[in-house]
Amino acid sequence: MRGGRWGGAGGSGAAPGARLTRRDFLRAGLVGGAGAAALLTTGRLHGSPRPRSGPSYGFLVDLTKCIGCGACVRACAAENEVPAGFFRTWIERYTVLRDGRVLVDSPEGAFNGFAGDPPLGGDVARSYFVPKLCNHCEDSPCVQVCPVGASYVSPEGVVLVDRKHCVGCGYCVQACPYGCRYISPKGYADKCTFCYHRVAKGLKPACVAACPVGARVFGDLAQPASPVRRIMDVSRYGVLKAHLGTHPKCFYVGLGQEVI
Repeated sequence: MRGGRWGGAGGSGAAPGARLTRRDFLRAGLVGGAGAAALLTTGRLHGSPRPRSGPSYGFLVDLTKCIGCGACVRACAAENEVPAGFFRTWIERYTVLRDGRVLVDSPEGAFNGFAGDPPLGGDVARSYFVPKLCNHCEDSPCVQVCPVGASYVSPEGVVLVDRKHCVGCGYCVQACPYGCRYISPKGYADKCTFCYHRVAKGLKPACVAACPVGARVFGDLAQPASPVRRIMDVSRYGVLKAHLGTHPKCFYVGLGQEVI
């Protein structure tokens, strides 16, 4: 499952380096814990945001709170008119077995949450939910490869797409190491924008407003009093694929080494 179309392949994002792709990961349905560990670096040292002049928007997900209800996915789809079968944000369930295997499922992007218990293949050590969305990287591969400048960065550090100029070539979809982009049926690239149109009016992103347990938090990383910074200053957090050097601005509390 990627940020694109549901159905295993879900888009054609680039493989993370020369390592296991999410497509292969989910097709197999399992992976050894040691293999996944190399894809993740946690802690405030490696995941800290870089200084930026002016506002710098960031996102934080507290995995210790997420219940996998799918309210965020539905709110995003309604707010941004996301085509059926595509996702700007989605939720994956990670089930860690005692023998070290990891099972991952995301039925229809968790649009309707998760029905029943986690998929079993042995004794379960733990299971938790991991929401995914665009990481709005400081050094965004998707922006770098766009041949027409349709992918760009706002003054606040939000990675956006100019639909009028996008030619739908799909280079950005291939370049995103997080599988967060897709080509809309209307012919342009699309993805999470932190609900930039709402934030510009002083509102929270739709997914943040819809979360019933406060697992999603949005704010200005440049402001010590912002909701995101207050949590980051007292919590251990991580980012996805820190080794790639993209400097993501989507941070996770409670991130396990199994997550890719």
